[in-house]
Amino acid sequence: MSQWETLLKLPASYRQQLDDLYDRDFLPMDVRHHLSAWIEKQDWLRAAQDHALAIVLLQVLLENLDIQHSRFVQEESFLEQHNIRRYKHRFQMHQDDPCKLASTIHWYLVKEKEILKDATLDEQVQRLTVTQEPMEISCQQDLECKIATLKNDVQCMEHAVICLEEQQDEFDFKCQTHRLEATADEALKQEQMRTLQILVNKLNECRKSILLDMNKLLDRVEDLIHRLVDKELIDWKRRQQKSCIGAPDNVSLDQMEKWFTGVAVCLFQMLEFLKKLDELVAKMTYENDPVKAQKPALQKRTDLLLQKLLKSSFVVETQPSMPQGKGPLVLRTNVQFSAKTRILVKFPELNHSMKVVVSMDSYRRFNVLGTKTKALNMAESHSGGMVADFRHLTLREQKCGNGGKGVSDISLSVTEELHLIYFDTDFELKGFSVKLQTCSLPVVIISNSSQQQSAWASILWCNMLSQDHKDVMFFANTPAAPWPQFAEMLSWQFLSATKRGLDGAQLEMIGHRLFGKQENYDTCSVTWSKFSKENTPETFWVWFDGILVMVKMYLEDLWSEGLIMGFVNKSKEKSLLKKKQRGTFLLRFSESVIGGITFSWVEIDSAGNPDIKTVQPFTKVDLSQIPFHEIIRNFQILEAENVPENPLLYLYPNIPKDEAFGKFYTDKSGGDYKNTLEARSLMSSDMEQGAGLEPQTGLYGEVAGESWLSLLSTPAETMSNKVLLSCGVFKLNAV
Repeated sequence: MSQWETLLKLPASYRQQLDDLYDRDFLPMDVRHHLSAWIEKQDWLRAAQDHALAIVLLQVLLENLDIQHSRFVQEESFLEQHNIRRYKHRFQMHQDDPCKLASTIHWYLVKEKEILKDATLDEQVQRLTVTQEPMEISCQQDLECKIATLKNDVQCMEHAVICLEEQQDEFDFKCQTHRLEATADEALKQEQMRTLQILVNKLNECRKSILLDMNKLLDRVEDLIHRLVDKELIDWKRRQQKSCIGAPDNVSLDQMEKWFTGVAVCLFQMLEFLKKLDELVAKMTYENDPVKAQKPALQKRTDLLLQKLLKSSFVVETQPSMPQGKGPLVLRTNVQFSAKTRILVKFPELNHSMKVVVSMDSYRRFNVLGTKTKALNMAESHSGGMVADFRHLTLREQKCGNGGKGVSDISLSVTEELHLIYFDTDFELKGFSVKLQTCSLPVVIISNSSQQQSAWASILWCNMLSQDHKDVMFFANTPAAPWPQFAEMLSWQFLSATKRGLDGAQLEMIGHRLFGKQENYDTCSVTWSKFSKENTPETFWVWFDGILVMVKMYLEDLWSEGLIMGFVNKSKEKSLLKKKQRGTFLLRFSESVIGGITFSWVEIDSAGNPDIKTVQPFTKVDLSQIPFHEIIRNFQILEAENVPENPLLYLYPNIPKDEAFGKFYTDKSGGDYKNTLEARSLMSSDMEQGAGLEPQTGLYGEVAGESWLSLLSTPAETMSNKVLLSCGVFKLNAV
């Protein structure tokens, strides 16, 4: 980053110092700003003592002002044109004493450095207690610095090409003069020829120097493109993959767009320089002209670098997804989905001119319906990027003899078939054209909502393990997932759905469920079949997803507050509770009921020993009618002499129940739900055998032949009679 750019990014107090510095009229701030790169590259201290160098720098300064004036003329910026003319006239007054001007400019640069030094010291003081910046930020700053330096050097190259053209014009003028003023004096003729030869030699050296500098610039451009395409973009694509399955990764493309555009602008300027060299050679060439020898290779190299940059710059910013889907990349036939593409090389003159067309792969044939062609534009992007936002696409399968399945995928289920959606466009600017294509991450296409859960499992597995974005045969030889990676993916599911992921203890319980008791699960792996295919419909994923759906729909607040321990098995639960005081309880997910949650608490038996009680799980059906915090609040069991009592007193480890759940209560008394819960509250281990009645083994049991939930609409006094008469049918069950 140049000194001037750094100054402009300082806090307001230091920018005020800069404003005060340029309040003097010796060096206008406009000139400092527009010519910042060139000004900072010159040796003004030496020029202040070297009259010849000072004259040269003054002349170049005036030429740069002419160039800037021409730009303002093209932009029709009348006020800026006027100011530049006035500044040029003022600088021309220094032609008698150019060293004084050089000394003045040097003084300004020194004062700027003093402001920067003060700001840097102040920032260092503030950072004394701040941790070091992450490596990623440091790498990005290094990349930005290199791109800024490249831009400055390209500006210097522009000036060098202008100087070359002026040298050639001077040679042409003197050569024409020599021809028109032919002399018979052989000595004079020889002197003129020597002068022309000197000019040709200088011109030749200048051409060689420019060609050498162009090669060096392209070396740096190649390094930058390698870093952008082969590192930064690949890292972004991996972050996008992970974000599709719940990871909280940053997938913004705004910074990437600045980098790609900055390098592309420099390459287009290089093409302009090469075009100018062609024009100069067409006007004048000579034996062993370095431009004629080296320019074709430079042209080819520049074209190839620009092609690579442009082809990589066309990406899918938002992966295909249905509005009502479980996540992206699962599409259903005849249901609308959306996707957004973006080109990271942003040229405003291409706004609305590049058409993007959507198509499908030929692996399994589908018709893409809806608006399949859209123009890249800046209006549909919040950040002003060039995007094509497809919002109303649908897929319709083309039926064929074998049901549409390819020969090689005959053993794969529909939810294991992966497909790619392609996006094509043509880039054309300043005579340079190239076809661009990008594609989505692999998608799963289903025809029925019952396939949604299994399809999402495929998307999770594929994006967790595969970094080949076009591997549609991933499930032909599905790899296992290492436990650390698998556990992280599971945590992302809760994090994305509820803003709270899984902690180490919860993941350990899941590891115990999958692998049994072990000291360390890091060396374990989960197979695809164990995750989603074994023992259908009670696979691990069905169980886990059932819990996730229940938490998202009915328990999100309690989960986000950390009130639900959730993933803890019965043996662990017992070891945690038996050391606690009577009335301590915890909330955990059922290990056998899909989408069930239960609670267990500590009772003290007649011998004074802890006795762990557990109710049968509550499911989505129950929670849709009574909030879980109200169930906990009003839960009761009958103690001696049929006195109802709520045994839930302290949420594990020792938080008073009302302190933990009080802010979720819907009213102060709990009367809305109290009578409704009396039937369930009678369940205790002492009442598993009723007088002459067989204990019920259903999930909730029945009250005199009526389901517990049917009592929701029963008047309180009637329900109480039923409960008292039929209390023996309730069963306290550890699930």
